[in-house]
Amino acid sequence: MLNSRDCRFPELGSPYDDALREAAAYVLQRFEPIAILACGTIVAGNPDPGSDFDLFVIHREPWRQRVQKRFRGVPAEIFVNSPESVSAYLAIERFRPVTAHMLVTGFPVLESDPEVATLRDRARAVLAEPPALDTEQAIFERYAGALMAEDAADVIERDADTASLLATEAVHHAARMRFRLAGRFVPRPKDLLAKLDRLDAPLARDVRAFLTTSDAQQRLALAGSIADSVFGARGFFEWESTRVPVTSAPTEQAP
Repeated sequence: MLNSRDCRFPELGSPYDDALREAAAYVLQRFEPIAILACGTIVAGNPDPGSDFDLFVIHREPWRQRVQKRFRGVPAEIFVNSPESVSAYLAIERFRPVTAHMLVTGFPVLESDPEVATLRDRARAVLAEPPALDTEQAIFERYAGALMAEDAADVIERDADTASLLATEAVHHAARMRFRLAGRFVPRPKDLLAKLDRLDAPLARDVRAFLTTSDAQQRLALAGSIADSVFGARGFFEWESTRVPVTSAPTEQAP
């Protein structure tokens, strides 16, 4: 059985070093891992006050589990997966490949099986080729965002709070959608605006202005302008989907 002597650790300051060692000992005692990868801003060396460890654990049991636990006061999110479930995540996380990112950037505290290296190579391949948004997907996503912007304008006179909520959802959708339309991965929420600054500075300025103004009409006007920029509309527009055989599983209806 593997133990802490089989592990190696990144150089971390207090209390993170002791916390990670305690977390690794817990994983070794609780599971039978073939890999433990330590991920996140703590390991990268730029933690925020509320940062936690992300520990990606691979084992050979036919189940997956998530455990949230503190070690020396430091929160840790532990993701336990089999190689099969890792492969499934790599296939389905198309626009925000969280699993691939953890596999590639994580520090290998433990790596005792050649299959782990194969999975990490697959993850690198995923990150090297952001997915293209096909025409029909793009239309559906544009339509969903355009309707949110229109709904906000519809209710502004009778329910300003609901209008503000709908406008905020439309703007958030637009910011994420901009990356998908550009053939980029959608950043994690903490990085969304900073990366939008680099991708589309005028759009980022409008989004930041929307978030900082308290004037309801100005927020609505900015939401509409953002919808025009990203979705090409702020309400109903004509389109039709491809015909889907009735034997296929139904997909989500338009909002």
